[in-house]
Amino acid sequence: GDPRGSVRGRRLIVDIVRSRPSGLVSKTGTSGKKITVQTNYFKLLKRPNWSLYQYRVDFSPDVDNTCLRRGLLSAHRNLLGGYIFDGSVLFCTTKFKETPNNPYVLDLLTKSRAGENIKIQIKSVGIVDAMDPQQLQVLNLILRRAMEGMNLQMVSRNYFDPQAKIVLDNYRMELWPGYTTSIRQHESDLLLCAEIAHKVMRTDTLYHILSKNIRESDDYQAAFKREVIGMVVLTDYNNKTYRVDDVDFASSPMTKFSTKDGEISFVDYYKKRYNITIRDYKQPLVVSRPTEKNIRGGTDQLIMLIPELSRATGLTDNMKNDFRLMKAMGEHTRMGPERRIDRLRVFNQRLQKSEASNNMLKSWNVELDTALVEIPARVLPPQKIVFGGQRRFLCDARADWTYECRKDAMFTNVHIRRWYVITPARSKREAQQFVKLCMQSSGGMKLQMSEPRYEEIPDDRNGTYSQAIDNAAAKDPQIIMIVIKSRNEEKYSCIKKRTCVDRPVPSQVVTLKAIAPRPERSSGLLSIANKVVIQMNAKLMGAPWMIELPINGLMTVGFDVCHSSKNKNKSYGALVATMDLKESTRYFSSVTEHMKGQELSDQITMNLTCALKAYRAHHGTLPERILFFRDGVGDGQLYQVFNSEVKFLKNQLDSIYKSAGIEQGCSLAFIVVTKGINTRYFANKRNPEPGTVIDDVITLPERYDFYLVSQAVNQGTVSPTNYNVLHDSMGLNADKIQILTYKMTHMYYNWSGTCRVPAVCQYAHKLAFLIAESIHRAPSTGLENQLFFL
Repeated sequence: GDPRGSVRGRRLIVDIVRSRPSGLVSKTGTSGKKITVQTNYFKLLKRPNWSLYQYRVDFSPDVDNTCLRRGLLSAHRNLLGGYIFDGSVLFCTTKFKETPNNPYVLDLLTKSRAGENIKIQIKSVGIVDAMDPQQLQVLNLILRRAMEGMNLQMVSRNYFDPQAKIVLDNYRMELWPGYTTSIRQHESDLLLCAEIAHKVMRTDTLYHILSKNIRESDDYQAAFKREVIGMVVLTDYNNKTYRVDDVDFASSPMTKFSTKDGEISFVDYYKKRYNITIRDYKQPLVVSRPTEKNIRGGTDQLIMLIPELSRATGLTDNMKNDFRLMKAMGEHTRMGPERRIDRLRVFNQRLQKSEASNNMLKSWNVELDTALVEIPARVLPPQKIVFGGQRRFLCDARADWTYECRKDAMFTNVHIRRWYVITPARSKREAQQFVKLCMQSSGGMKLQMSEPRYEEIPDDRNGTYSQAIDNAAAKDPQIIMIVIKSRNEEKYSCIKKRTCVDRPVPSQVVTLKAIAPRPERSSGLLSIANKVVIQMNAKLMGAPWMIELPINGLMTVGFDVCHSSKNKNKSYGALVATMDLKESTRYFSSVTEHMKGQELSDQITMNLTCALKAYRAHHGTLPERILFFRDGVGDGQLYQVFNSEVKFLKNQLDSIYKSAGIEQGCSLAFIVVTKGINTRYFANKRNPEPGTVIDDVITLPERYDFYLVSQAVNQGTVSPTNYNVLHDSMGLNADKIQILTYKMTHMYYNWSGTCRVPAVCQYAHKLAFLIAESIHRAPSTGLENQLFFL
């Protein structure tokens, strides 16, 4: 009956996925230049050697504020001895006697600040031995308690420093600096990873947003819903975050709900429970659906929130598009390596010098090194980019070959003889000038581009664009360029639905804002024209450049998932595969829709089977090796991917290969690609060069994994990508897999430089994002061999 859905109880402990093959002699490579790098890790100098007793703690009546729960339990610290309590699980050095009739080992009575009698019941769960993986959970809890001694505030899962907040007054926003920390068993040591984080705290409550919509909008209810649904809000009274799923305009703070003690209104509930006075009795209530974690914990009711008490967090799309705001934030959040190293050292000093923090660590016999961990790394050899006429360019530390692209022919050109430009009549002059620049640029790249046919439209309504696309597509063009006034999601969606589903034809959308000549950037327009020509060539199955590949018969595959912007329960999985880059510049792509919680094994296998058919139709044979990069996997999904996806895929592929007379089955490497990681590394207090790989010390002993920085950045600290080889029967050693992965980051045709992940992953992301955001259905199979989504 609790409206905020306080959740306690069973936690899902993620199984450690032991994917490192037993026969693997070494996962470290040898190629490249050896260097030493600093990382954002600190070593734990002592490994604790204690046995702990684990208990579950229940409060009656329930208390949902973690700080309050801790406070109530701490009144009995003399009885408990040395203990750590995270709000629901208690780890303790004292063993309490169990009685046969009562599952609880302790029944304690205490009084809350409001004078309410609260019963605390403590139930035995088990013992955590010195070598138990749960010891890491305890160590992380100890560290978090130590961080509280630094006067940091917990928001959601991480700790932030409200005293050091940066106020951006013009934007009604604060930036709270903080830390993301994690202690794990790495190759040979227990290491603490510490990363600098920032929390965007808006001074707006949902009530402010509601009031603004009432003032400015005719239909304020629809406007308010549009703005807040999907937003994450923070409720200061219990320091929790919730996702807004709906707004209930039929309810208000005067609405009553059931509790154990009978019905009570929200106004009275908040007054009694938190001593909070709600001012506006007529405001609607905001609805948050219980998460899967909530449901596992036994709460499946809707959680009702008061707009007045719900603080907006994060950035809206309008904020993200506000160049000045993003620049103002970037000055504080985009830290270079030197500044980041200094901040990490300050964190360590604060932790060691704060009396409360130090006492906490000492009482559990935990000692932390003061120096950042230094480890060996290698810079892989630079790659040669191949252009037309076998012209080669040795990629340098800038990892950028934009200038080289313009100098001569692309690797393979598809000459553009039949193409249309659809433009509003009032923008025709600018469109014609831009087309001239494209033709000038294509001449330099030895690509023949004929004068296009123009389809003028009288207005820029969506229906008008659809009709113009139908007219142009009926005349069988190779590609259609469509000019729109400015970036408009609805218009872009309408155009892409038409050109990708109804009238399948490659299309190139350009905005007037990007192509219109402006005196301050006349040279910039030629650079945009260059990029557009490269993109158009790639969309028509040309190849702007190539890399040197040492392996024949290799199919590289990328797979990624994006959630639908229209329906949060729907996702789209996209697969993009190469047709042996040594022999062919063709690609294959397919997209399937799936519902939330649905396993992807079937769809991935089905899509890959279609890719194999396309490969066989093109080459007359199956690929000799398949290198599969799987993106979009969180740590919690790794167990499922390893135990179902990989095994299912391997069995299906083996049967396809055996039926084709290849008895040994399929040679497959399945690699999980993870971008959202907290690991950073630095070379001489600067960003490491592209190609810097780490495969020891900070990698995990149960995995066959490595870190790779493949891109160069001009601002802030570069983020490495983690690669985890879940299965490998390709017969290549660690060194070759690392080099092959690095080579594949050079093949993304939307950017003449290296990218953060292998190109097929970036293509898969681009395709999944296009479908999830704009099209919401599978594209026409007529486009499956073209990079139409680029």
